[in-house]
Amino acid sequence: MKKSILSFILLLYVFSINAQTKLPAYLDLNQPIEVRIKDALSRMTLEEKVGLCTAESKFSTHGVPRLGIPELWMSDGPHGIRMEIMWDSWNHAGWTNDSCTAFPALTCLAASWNPEMAHLYGKSIGEEARYRHKDVLLGPGVNIYRTPLNGRNFEYFGEDPYLTSKMVVPYIQGVQANGVSACIKHYMLNNQEKWRGNIDVELSDRALHEIYLPAFKAAVTKGKVWSVMGSYNKIRGQYACENELTLMKILKGEWGFDGCVISDWGAAHDTKNAALNGLDIEMGSWTNGFSSNRANAYKNYYLADPYLKMLQSGEIPVSNVDEKAARILRLIFRTAMNQNKPFGSFAGPDHFDVCRRISEQGIVLLKNSAGLLPIDKSRYKTIAIIGENATRSLTEGGGSSELKPKYEISSLQGLTEKFGADKIKYAMGYASGKVEYDKVNPSPYDAAIIRKEAVDLAAKSDLVIFVGGLNKNSQQDCEGADRITYSLPFEQNELISELLKVNKNVILVMLSGNAYEMPWISKATTLVQAWYGGSESGHAIANVLSGNVNPSGKLPFTFGVKLGDYGSHSFGIIAYPGDSIKEIYKEDILVGYRWFDTKKIKPLFPFGYGLSYTTFSYGKPSLSSSSMTATDSITVSVKVKNTGKVDGFEIVQMYITDEKSSLPRPEKELKGFQKIWLSPGEEKRVNFTIKKDALSFFDDKKHEWVAEPGTFKVLIGASSADIRGTEKFTLNELH
Repeated sequence: MKKSILSFILLLYVFSINAQTKLPAYLDLNQPIEVRIKDALSRMTLEEKVGLCTAESKFSTHGVPRLGIPELWMSDGPHGIRMEIMWDSWNHAGWTNDSCTAFPALTCLAASWNPEMAHLYGKSIGEEARYRHKDVLLGPGVNIYRTPLNGRNFEYFGEDPYLTSKMVVPYIQGVQANGVSACIKHYMLNNQEKWRGNIDVELSDRALHEIYLPAFKAAVTKGKVWSVMGSYNKIRGQYACENELTLMKILKGEWGFDGCVISDWGAAHDTKNAALNGLDIEMGSWTNGFSSNRANAYKNYYLADPYLKMLQSGEIPVSNVDEKAARILRLIFRTAMNQNKPFGSFAGPDHFDVCRRISEQGIVLLKNSAGLLPIDKSRYKTIAIIGENATRSLTEGGGSSELKPKYEISSLQGLTEKFGADKIKYAMGYASGKVEYDKVNPSPYDAAIIRKEAVDLAAKSDLVIFVGGLNKNSQQDCEGADRITYSLPFEQNELISELLKVNKNVILVMLSGNAYEMPWISKATTLVQAWYGGSESGHAIANVLSGNVNPSGKLPFTFGVKLGDYGSHSFGIIAYPGDSIKEIYKEDILVGYRWFDTKKIKPLFPFGYGLSYTTFSYGKPSLSSSSMTATDSITVSVKVKNTGKVDGFEIVQMYITDEKSSLPRPEKELKGFQKIWLSPGEEKRVNFTIKKDALSFFDDKKHEWVAEPGTFKVLIGASSADIRGTEKFTLNELH
């Protein structure tokens, strides 16, 4: 890195001391970027062009030192800037100045249903990446929540392609305003960790285009993302990083993507396929992704010496590497050689404030039937905090999303600060093992003893706050392995049941990135889904439980009663997890609430659901017209009023139903939402615009989006299951 930077500085110095010397076009910032790319390519040797296509360390690529073109430096995300890693191993470098802000997991951001928060998140994490001299942030992830067993669901935006698309675009724009490339991932169909390195996914074109591609398309066509990371799995027989359909025909063809395709670490498998089918930068070969490695193998990468030999022999045309090098230079000019980017900032009070605000807006109140929330601390002399997650670090582990935060406020710390140390007593209640990526470690505690201690404490306390859920260990919310059960781990269900028997005042606060079974739900009165909130998690939880903040989050995915309720688990192992070789998405387009609604399966908690400390009434929706054509639009209007006594946000959701279609369609689909702030008694009018896109489905025989004339229903609601008003309109044929 130092050598290339010094080369660049030297070149600038040489050109600056001779006022009569004209800068080469590639160094002239006044020249259009495409002119600079063309000029740089004309000066590069074949070896230098090939060199751009591979890594020189775990997280950096080659530059062109001779020309003063610097390397690209990457960092794992998408929840914070990962601690520094050694040059050629996965060991931590041991720096003392790389402790970052841990932002909330993306499930929490998704649960905020607030694109403004998504932009603020991207801007803030982009500032941290810029400060740490990172050119590419490896995130965000937009893979769809297909099964609650997927170990990486906490890194994604949930089950709905529309919600994901609306949240990811401002995130990308916020990151890239800092001269740092977002790298959208994992393209494509990396919807499970089990057998991720080889599972071959089969699905219909409809499911591909309606469910799994939209968020990636939005990232490219609306977010203008500068890089895309390919996934590990196969798609219809070809690896995702060497896939003619998804990379060449769709991404670079139909969508016109002008950035770089970067492999996930170790996801390339063949030189010729990678070269011809769209991979631009190969990272991490001779590794299984994150736990094994062949030392100093960079010359052996598929796009390194083997690629060079094929180019020299004519087996692959030189135009192939010219196209890749042009894309990589474009990325370098947008990031590492961008002289207009801001300086950035790192782990300061403003970023911790952003972290807290996003965490607060993402927390979902699922049940409050006994009125325990918000907590009136004057009512309780003793408060028992129970559960390992109340004290456990939830930024460690999880795979490549691990972080070394400057600080992490635990639930216990936040609640103690809020309600007073004199009231609070803590018991672990259950225990897991230490953090590991690839194996499960047993807990050193005697489960029966620590459970009894917790139950005894609960029995003599005025109020119990249980903090449980999942954590970042293997086979939970963690890269590299899926969950093996829908149940909560470490006998938490048994512990919760005992707590509910000995105390009627129990508040359950669950931290996870996935849904889970709740056999105790009929007896529980108070339930909060608080996700992984990052550095300020404990403060955010305390603010919501105390009523300083009115909860406003809504679920970005459906909580099923049992695992078999999900479409992906309704067709045997071939649909999930596959037979170790092939997997078929038999539920097709009916993912998440689309499956539950269409199949009339009652969920535990529906998509879009979340309670508040206030109440909202909805007026009757009205339409600007009773009909439209494919070139027109209709405005939907509804009044929403805060009928309670507390300020708060409400998330107004619009779904569309096609009453008659030539192809099967879901019962309804989300096509609009707005998060609005209302004071007590205040009323606002919310407007949505319906265009042809909101009415279309993908016809796989015609290979195009189709909006068929007929009757459509507009549904306005507070969740996918809580519809407050409906109206109908007609889509007419064009004449």
